[in-house]
Amino acid sequence: MAPELIIRDVRIVDGTGTPAVEGDVAVAGGRIVAVGSAGPAAPAAREVDGAGRVLAPGFVDVHTHDDGALVNHPDLAFKVAQGCTSLVVGNCGFSAAPGVADGRRDAVLGIDADLPDLEAFRTAVAAARPAANAVALVGHNTVRTVVMGTERRAPTAAELDDMRGHVRRAMEQGACGFSTGLVYEPGRYAATEEIVELAREVAPFDGVYATHMRNEGDRLLDAVEETLRIAADAGGLHTQISHHKAAGRRNWGKVVESLARVDRANAEGADVTLDVYPYTAGSGPLAQYVDPERVDPEFASIVRIASCPAFPEYEGRMVVDLAAEQGRSPAEVVRDIVTATRGRATLCIHFTLDEADVETNLRHPLVMVGSDGIPDLDGVPHPRLFGTFPRVLGEYVRARGVLGFEEAVRRMSSLACDRFGLTDRGRVVEGGWADLVLLDPATVVDTATYDDPQRLPIGIDTVWVNGVEVVAGGVPTGARPGRLLRYRDAG
Repeated sequence: MAPELIIRDVRIVDGTGTPAVEGDVAVAGGRIVAVGSAGPAAPAAREVDGAGRVLAPGFVDVHTHDDGALVNHPDLAFKVAQGCTSLVVGNCGFSAAPGVADGRRDAVLGIDADLPDLEAFRTAVAAARPAANAVALVGHNTVRTVVMGTERRAPTAAELDDMRGHVRRAMEQGACGFSTGLVYEPGRYAATEEIVELAREVAPFDGVYATHMRNEGDRLLDAVEETLRIAADAGGLHTQISHHKAAGRRNWGKVVESLARVDRANAEGADVTLDVYPYTAGSGPLAQYVDPERVDPEFASIVRIASCPAFPEYEGRMVVDLAAEQGRSPAEVVRDIVTATRGRATLCIHFTLDEADVETNLRHPLVMVGSDGIPDLDGVPHPRLFGTFPRVLGEYVRARGVLGFEEAVRRMSSLACDRFGLTDRGRVVEGGWADLVLLDPATVVDTATYDDPQRLPIGIDTVWVNGVEVVAGGVPTGARPGRLLRYRDAG
């Protein structure tokens, strides 16, 4: 097949972690048809002069909440501009499908529709034509809510069987695995045994168990043990620990012990990987983190409001500053927010993490990169939504030397694709899909800040998804060639 595109004079970082090599890459029919040091001799419909920049596999954001964005913001400018060509959706136990339009899911997912199963969601995504590819997890919180609402009890035998059916159907329809968010409602009400029973439906498909663990602070190590037990009892599942962290100053440093426990488990036959975002603040629904009757003053003092339908004037403000202006305590302000009409839709940013822990995570060879961004573009979102991947490359690779460039690309591409079943992606290799990013390692950096988070990075010049240019000159083109993929399907 004659090439449609040749990218010439590039340093090819192939995604495997090996050193860069100089050469050219040719693309036809959405796939890479040639990789060589001298470059293909045949003319192409289009040629791009790489000018010695790096050509790498497109990045995979392994921890997103972009389920709704695939439909509502299909240009996905905040992701493709970072070099992300594929996304893993359905994390933290929240997935678009199965779901019903009941107004309870929009704070995280950004979607509130009748989607009885993954095929219905795939149809909606196909109609929207997103700019990037995606693969979906099926979420425990979502499944449990559909079957038994937010009941604080164990499921009946019939309810458990109904939940099993939803998980099994999702796997049959191409889900890559099952996710939990055991700090969130209603997942926090589920016993370990319930999770094991549902996760067992993933085993016949050799899928992934991805978890926002039950505790990421004082009981972090206990939560890791529960995770390992679930994976083992469910049939030895591939396991992804989401946004690995130790929250709260008194817990800083515990990631060393947590990673060591993962290493021991893997040495004993488990298969555990992790992901991290390169920031010292997390983000999520404020109402999920606080009890309005007993708001933790320490937590209230480190909260920033990202989006707040009840009090839009609070967006982008620290609670401590709002409290000082109002002559009240931060806990009182938080209580007023979460108990207001539409207060449960409030998204917050919370500064609970240690920079040294971020670096410790990034040094570990099994840690991938996930933004964990929530795409509520009407507020003042966490800058990780726009800046995660260039921040790793600019700050932690180039500025601090925490890990090497080729190794960082491996974590963002082949390691992620292998874990989440993105077949024929994640490597610059003949026959692979042409998900590619052309960038300058000397200048790539995030520009998104907490005060001004919706800013695109610099240093990422061109991005291709399935061979189609979705970013040119650092600016999204508006092309939308992405699709919702099936687990381990090469198509």
